[in-house]
Amino acid sequence: MSFSDKLKHYSKRKSFKYGVPFLIMMVAGSFGLQQFSNLRYQYSKKQPVTPDEMKKYGVNMKKRQEVTLETEYDKVKAVNIDEWENKRGPRPWEEEGVSQPAKH
Repeated sequence: MSFSDKLKHYSKRKSFKYGVPFLIMMVAGSFGLQQFSNLRYQYSKKQPVTPDEMKKYGVNMKKRQEVTLETEYDKVKAVNIDEWENKRGPRPWEEEGVSQPAKH
């Protein structure tokens, strides 16, 4: 029997038809998963950004005590949601400075 005859013979069997692709996917998946887990552990060793570092880049971070769920809720509660105006933003194909009023 030649190689092509053996391949045709085995390709008709269910264990070869479904088992070999399954095993290939399992082995390939483990290598892919290994790469993702390496990324996870590589970046988990990084320290969080400190406010001093962010000031160097021009970003003012608030203290942790200033930003709480309750203070943010109070800010949202103070917004008047009954009286608002829909403002249409400029489109890339329109000239700058020309804004059309929103249609109601």
